[in-house]
Order: sequence, then structure tokens, then C-alpha cells
Amino acid sequence: MMAKRLVIMMLALVVVLAGCVQTKSDVSGEKDGETKGGGNNGKVTIELLGTSAGEDDMNIVRDQLIKNGFDVKLNIQPDYGSFKAQRDAGNFDLALSSWTTVTGNPDYAVRSLFKSDGDNSNVNDEKVDELIDKASTETPDEYKDTYKELEQRIVGEKAYIAPLYISFKAQGVNKDVLNPDTVRLAKSRAIAWETIDFNDASKRDTDALITQQAIGSLTSLDPIKGNDGSINTLNTNMYVRLVNLTDDDQVVSDGSLSYNYAIGDGNSDYYFILRDDINFAKVENGTAVDTGERVGADDVVFSLNRAKDKDSVPDHRTYSLHESIKDIEIVTDLAELENTKLSGDDGSVLDALGEGLDADIAELVSDKTAADSSAGKYQVVKVTTKNPFPQVLNYLAHQSAGIVSKKQVESINTYDVASFDVNKDIPYGDQRTVTEGASYDNHLYASGPYILVKKNDYQADFVKNPAYRAGSEFEPKIANVTVRFIEDADSALSALRNGEIHLFNGVPETKYDLVENDDKLVLQKNDSNGVTYLLFNAKDREVSKSENLRKAVLYSINQDEFLNFYQGNKKKAYSTVSPLVDTGNELVADSEKVKEFLAEYQAE
Repeated sequence: MMAKRLVIMMLALVVVLAGCVQTKSDVSGEKDGETKGGGNNGKVTIELLGTSAGEDDMNIVRDQLIKNGFDVKLNIQPDYGSFKAQRDAGNFDLALSSWTTVTGNPDYAVRSLFKSDGDNSNVNDEKVDELIDKASTETPDEYKDTYKELEQRIVGEKAYIAPLYISFKAQGVNKDVLNPDTVRLAKSRAIAWETIDFNDASKRDTDALITQQAIGSLTSLDPIKGNDGSINTLNTNMYVRLVNLTDDDQVVSDGSLSYNYAIGDGNSDYYFILRDDINFAKVENGTAVDTGERVGADDVVFSLNRAKDKDSVPDHRTYSLHESIKDIEIVTDLAELENTKLSGDDGSVLDALGEGLDADIAELVSDKTAADSSAGKYQVVKVTTKNPFPQVLNYLAHQSAGIVSKKQVESINTYDVASFDVNKDIPYGDQRTVTEGASYDNHLYASGPYILVKKNDYQADFVKNPAYRAGSEFEPKIANVTVRFIEDADSALSALRNGEIHLFNGVPETKYDLVENDDKLVLQKNDSNGVTYLLFNAKDREVSKSENLRKAVLYSINQDEFLNFYQGNKKKAYSTVSPLVDTGNELVADSEKVKEFLAEYQAE
């Protein structure tokens, strides 16, 4: 039997200062008294990375691993920025991670995270790729078994992640200030501000709606360049999309750029008939003004083409969400709509697009300035997918499919993508352009109900788009919105209880009672698609090389202990698909399996 090769893993020290990044851990030869995996007491050492906000979860994981024979080092970072720097530097074996499927469809729950070319993936597995692509072409009745097999590959067979739990979605509302009936809490999509109203409607133009989010450093205000908690809510409210999700994840045209949408026979062609009552807004002298430029079909074609093109911008973060799209085009031939049958229906696309319109569709125009719905002149956009893919509609409801101004973005993004210099080139949506100080030069054009005016380290200020659905039920009720940056959940809850903010999206499960017992507050609660899990390092660590070591960690995780800690306000998870598809897979802690896999790891 081959003698064991002893390895020292020089693990990173816990870093508590933001921006302090260590180099990757070194791997050296064996020394007396040390064991494979880095420990000097016969135990394998695991380094767990997370933020201070996730310290409770990290402590539970630490205790479970120690109980199963591991040594654990905690690398606790004070904020997301420093956490990401540590993660990018590779200073971890396990990283406390989370994912919310904000599109409400299972393909989004896996494509970006686990496909070999996914923009958030550290997995390179041909079988995983094959199963993701197979499921994407199937109907819900068909894809259950495929997603079950995919989950088993990701978790049970390869242990690319270790699932912890599914969260509920909860927010606290100051009912003395806001009308709770106007505040939505959707399962998937980010909160919509335009519906929110004060109890005293006379304050709409004078007072600001004050809400919060944890992350103050904004990835990008270009919707395709970010897909994280710093911008999802902000970009969702700044850019209109072709469709939206209801609070229970149904795809609808309500509150979108389209009057109606229709799916052509074969599930590869998707038609959208556009509204003509939305203009882009820009910022002048600290307020939003109507640019006079209508949001039209040319902007849709431009926006979706750049969304699906990995090379359209440097550091494209969302291209994998839109890689199913083959073509986007403006339809001007009315006969095409008449002659195209609906998917699963004998009716025509023309019939479906014309349903409920004030004026029948008499003419299709390519020039957005010629569109006039009152006269029956409309614009229609067709999105064609490479393969049948009904889930494309969920992606078109995502903030990354927000419609930007072709004219404005092209005038800003004059740099060469291949030679882009982050220190010299200022791309559309760069947060520096809206940050108070010498760099401020707001160039945003918003197609949605609000536009960001300015930000600093403490808050971001938004104002309503005066040319967004004016006079309709979707015109924003409150003229000004302030988003406070409060990273710590306890501090945010205190701010809510003290009246400093009116809305706190993300009340911790252990603090529900504080909201419920406060006479001026109401707790809104819903299921969510948010899953918390442990991500294994895919490079230069023992967990990267050893499936056995990853499985030993996996079977150390006891989800019941998380449910008990959170007082039953969590659900069990198997993967990021768990909230969307009931596959029947379940992770059961097993200390005997841990011993077996550790022994096999030591024998490798």
C-alpha cells in the first residue's frame, strides 16, 4: 500500500479589516506530527469563509465539523466586498454562500452556478452541463426527473456544494407611515416600489419612502453587468422589462413594456406587443426629467442582443441567463402574426397579442416614434430561442433583461471592450458617475419607474420617472425613494423600530417576534427561492482534489440543527433547485459515512 503523503496546508488567518487580502495558501512537504489536510493533531483542517452577518451559520457548521473529527478555522469578513476579495483570492475551503432564484424558474437555479461556462460557476462537469441543457428543453412534467438526477450529481455524487437550508422571505413595514396593502412581497422578484403608498397621500411629493439594503458598493447600474444583492432591487426599479413576475412567480405583462405576449407553436418564437406610453428619464439638477425619447423596439433589440453577447461589455455578469436566445427582431409583417399558431392552441399570435387592446392591431411599425396605440399602430418584437425553451420568459423578467437606451449607452460605451481599462474607461452604469464628489457625472437613462440621482457611502437617492405610465395605475405613487445602506440586520431592525426607515426587507427569522409585537409594525412573510449552502473551493485546496474529503464535509451537515436554531423558520434544502421542484432528494447527516470518507481520503 502506498505510504500516505503528508501535506501542510498553510491556511489563511482570520481577517477582520475590509480590503485586507491574503495570498493563496501554500502547500509544502510533510513535517513530523502533521497529518494530511493540514492538522498537527491527526485531524483534517477546514477553513470556512463568510461574513459577520453569517456568523451564526458559520458557528453551527464549525461545531458540526468539529463533532465529526475536523479542525475548523473561521475566516470572518466584515462585509461582502472583503468576503468576495478573500473568495477570489482562494482563501477558503468552504465559503458560506446563498442563491435566490429571482426568475422563479429552475434553470436559473442551476445554469449560472453549475454549468461549465456559467458566469458564477466553479464547476466543470460535462454530465452536469448535459443535464442542465436537457432540463431546459423540457416541460415541468418532464423535467422533474432530470433535475432530480442533476441534484444527485451536484450533491450526492460529487459534493460540489453542501446545502444548509431554504429561507423564508420576510419584511417589516411601518404601518403608521405606509399602507401595508400597497407593499408587495414577491416570492422571487425584487420589491416593486411603484405600488407603495403612504397612509397620508398628501405626503407623496414631499416625503421620501425610506428603505434599506445591506450592500452599499454597487456592482453596476448597467443591468447586464451585475447580478447580486447590491443592484438587483435598484436595477429592477430603474429598467422596465418585456414581462414581469407576479408575487407567486407567474409570467405576466402587467407593469412591463408589453401589452401582451404570445408563444408561437413549437415554443421557440416569443412575440411581444409594446406599449407606447413610456419614455426614458435622465437626471438634471438633481431631479428626473423626461428625455422625450420613447422606449421602443430598437431599444429592446439592442438591450437583448447585448444581454446575450458575452463580449458586449467587459466583465459581463449575466450572459449565461440569456444564452438560449438566438435572434431578436422587429416584426413589421402583420401576416406573420396572422399565420403563426399559438403554442398548444388553435388561435393565432395576432389574436393573443390583440386581446384587450383599446384599438385593434391595424399596422406594425419599425420606427418607435410612429407607434400610436390609439390609432392601431404598434411595435412587435420577436425573440427566437436556439431550442424550444419556455423558461426564456422567466429570464426576460429578470433585471438583467432591463431595457436600456440604445442611443445613450452607445454614446457612453465608446471604449474598446478588448482593451478596456478600468482605471481610465468609464462604462455606462459605473457607480462612480452617481457617487457624490469629483467623479459625479450622472449619465443614466432609466426606462423604469425610478432613476438613481446620487449616492454616497450611506444611502442612494431615487426619484420617479415623470414619463413612466403617467396617469395609469402603474405610475409611481411616491416621488422620492431613499435606500439606506445598513449591512447589519440587527441595526436595520433597530432603524425600522425607531422609525428611521419605513421598510426592512430581510427581517431575520430569529427576530420575527420583535416585529410582530411592535404596535407600529407589521410582518409580511412569504416562501422564497433563497437557498443557503456551502461552496467548496475548486482550486488549489485539498477539497478541490478530493471527492472523498468533500463528501466527509457534506455528511457532517445536520440541517435539523439549523431549523431548530431558526425556530422552525427555515426549510430543508438539497440544492438551489429545492424551492422550485420537489425532487424527493434529501441530505441526511451520517457520522459513519463521514468516517468512511475521511479514511478513504487519508488513503488516497
